[in-house]
Parts: sequence; structure tokens; C-alpha cells
Amino acid sequence: MADRRAFLASAGGIAAAALLARRARAFGEDGAFEPKVLLAGGVSGPARASAPARWSAEVEKRTSSPARRQPRALKATDPALLDGPFAYWSGTGGLTALSAAEIAGLRQFVSLGGLLVVDDADPDSGQFGRDARRELARVLPDAAPVPIPQEHVVYRTFYLLKPARPWGRRLGKPTADAIIRAGQLRVIFLEHDLGGALARNALGTWEMSVEPDGDVQRERAIRWAVNLALYALTTNYKDDAVHAPFLLKRRATAP
Repeated sequence: MADRRAFLASAGGIAAAALLARRARAFGEDGAFEPKVLLAGGVSGPARASAPARWSAEVEKRTSSPARRQPRALKATDPALLDGPFAYWSGTGGLTALSAAEIAGLRQFVSLGGLLVVDDADPDSGQFGRDARRELARVLPDAAPVPIPQEHVVYRTFYLLKPARPWGRRLGKPTADAIIRAGQLRVIFLEHDLGGALARNALGTWEMSVEPDGDVQRERAIRWAVNLALYALTTNYKDDAVHAPFLLKRRATAP
């Protein structure tokens, strides 16, 4: 936890902590972080069923920010997708083509400042990730994915990640790609099965092994998940969203 303490001791960390304290009752319907599960392209639920709830629990435990313990699963056409700035799309296989209504729903979510995390739970195959890129190119044809630089604020929103890279059940490649609009990450493509590192069963036991570095890698994956949550919550989300009475100012240290 030394890196967390060192970061929070910095000016940027203090600012982030103060922002969270001021806004603790301001985000989302319940004043909480919610990793809403996106149901689109034939996906009927998250690849790792317990991962979204575990994500919320880790954010709440580690940051004292409230989090929704039973995240909703929502279609891209559901207005409730706009309740907050975060959505999670995970899977292990191919995707069907998005409908015109799904494209419109996702385009609105992103245009309002939402962050969509795409998590390929079978990185050895990579089919889900490839299909997600294909479909999101239809949603955002004006923006191609680019690598997230190591110095990006997403690697230090709460934890100072060392090395600065994405983490998950599989180590995978040392970078993640993202679609960036107006200087903000809007879609992040993960090829590391982040959900697999978070998932626990009803008894609290980890559901999947993490390779190759076991517990150390899992802890880094959890910290990466917390950073993604905090990045979404401390980045501008337009106040004209249907159910979004919150407008979080972007941290001054963001690139």
C-alpha cells in the first residue's frame, strides 16, 4: 500500500481524495459507482458473472466511495445506461452486428462523456475483442483506437501503478488501446480478462487462477480496476444526461 500512500500524499492525490469526499453523494442514482453490464451484440451477461459486483466492492472498500453492490445489466437501448458514466462489455466469443438502435444508444452514451470498458475474457482467442472493435468502429467511425501512453493519468488516478500497464487474469500485452475524444478516454479495449481476476464465488474464494504471477498480479489487476472506476468518476460527464445530476470536474493533472 506504500505506493497508494505516496500518491495520496502528492498534490494530485490530495485533490483526487478531496474531490471524492465532496462528490461521495453526487454520482449516479444511489450516489454510487456502478459498473453497468452492457448487453449488446448478442451478449446476455458478463463473461465472469461475479466480477461487476466484486468491482463495486473493491472500489467501496479501498476508496470509501459508495458503490452499487448489484450492478445492473442493461441493453444499449435502455435509457438507464445514461444513469452514470461507466459501462462494462465483456465476453469470450464472437458478437453479432449491432442494430441501428444499439449504435445510437452507445453513441449517445459516449457523446455524453461515458466510459466503456471492453474486456476480452478469452484473450488467447481474441474473438470478442476483434468483434467489439469492428462494431465500435460503426459507433464511432471518426475515431480509431490508439495505445494509451504510460504517462496517462488513468495509471495514477488512485493507485500509482508500477509498471504503468493494464492488468488482469492474463498478463497479455503491456499496453491497452483506447478511443479518445476531446482528450478523454471514451472506450478502453482490454485483452487481459480483468473480470477473471476480480471474480469470487459465493464463499468469497477466487474463481480463477491468475497467470503467471498469481497474487501479486491479481492485486495489480484490482488496483487497475479501481483506477478505471475513479477515472470515470472524476472525468467530465455532461449534465444533460437523462439521469445524471452530477458533473465531475476533470482532474487538473490529466493530460
